[in-house]
Amino acid sequence: MNKNLLMDNGCKELLQYGVLDTKGRLKRLVKKYVLGRKTAPEDLIFWPTGLLAGGLWYCRADLAGQCGKGWQGKAFDEDQAHEEIMRIEGALDLYFDRWRGKGMPLYYLDDLVAGETFLEQYLNRAGRTDKELKGGEFRTRQYRQAVDKMADYAVEYAKDEAGSLLYRAGRGNGYVFADTLGLVCPFLYRYGMTFNRQECMELAVKQIANFLAYGMDGVSGLPYHGYDMTDGCKYGIIGWGRAVGWMLRGMSKCFLSDYGRQRLREPFIKLVDTVLAYQREDGAFSWQLQALEGPKDTSVTGMVCTALKEGIELKILVGDHYRQAFERGRDSLKESIRGGKVYDCSGECEDFARYPQKYDAYPWSLGSALIICEYTTE
Repeated sequence: MNKNLLMDNGCKELLQYGVLDTKGRLKRLVKKYVLGRKTAPEDLIFWPTGLLAGGLWYCRADLAGQCGKGWQGKAFDEDQAHEEIMRIEGALDLYFDRWRGKGMPLYYLDDLVAGETFLEQYLNRAGRTDKELKGGEFRTRQYRQAVDKMADYAVEYAKDEAGSLLYRAGRGNGYVFADTLGLVCPFLYRYGMTFNRQECMELAVKQIANFLAYGMDGVSGLPYHGYDMTDGCKYGIIGWGRAVGWMLRGMSKCFLSDYGRQRLREPFIKLVDTVLAYQREDGAFSWQLQALEGPKDTSVTGMVCTALKEGIELKILVGDHYRQAFERGRDSLKESIRGGKVYDCSGECEDFARYPQKYDAYPWSLGSALIICEYTTE
């Protein structure tokens, strides 16, 4: 597996996935203005590309950190590394500029995943001189304006009586989705830490605490896909793999300071231990965790392994069994990589209990692979 191919394909899909071509735009116009049907907006930073952006930024930061050190004792081509860094930065700049050129629209909570990378780009620029930076201080301010807008969007967004963000406000229901924990909480927590906005950190942790209180199955310890406080019902299936992945993603990224660690450390360890009981013999995780004889899902495997990696590195998860579980999952995912794409990934969820059994290569498996797969020229 050559990670350079993963990065190259990640840069390509970052700028192509979800973008309508001429035929697609014409069909959308006909549907909207001729047939009078409701059409979804062309969202240039929707969650699949947001996950890709995060994976690419991780690669960029990792490459930059290894320059001058070598990589795990192996030969490290710094010229090639700098080329890859420039390629990634170029793709991420185009990604941001394309969205900014449209007025930085925010259509859904899902868009806040991209905010994680925009915030990292801002932090990478802040405090450096104009001569060191492409675009100088003006471009740094653009990133700051973007992340401020995203944070305000989340703070002002519709919530239920317990303070949980409604996944699709305006649809006439009180549905809270597990997805929100991984889509919103990482950005909010990091933003709150960076700019001393405690209310953002509290809002992030509250989302997770509420889901642990209202969205879990009491027997298995696994999450439902979501719940609604207005009727007291839990919805979707128990143990949908990406619901678990979204939860672990949200929790693991709130361990950057004591506020999140003190409140979420024990629930995180407990959920990880519950999830690892369903790791398959081949090291993967299934699209539904309990469906051990069903299809494996590289998006679930990647999300769980990313959380394991972060938990281990932050010393939240201590013990060889966590590292071994991570390595088994990572190695299983690598078996599904061909030509810079990660196959055996389940399709996009359509709603509660609507999980298409279509498996292919999608950005939501590639984003995690960029984080958990090591560099090799094999």
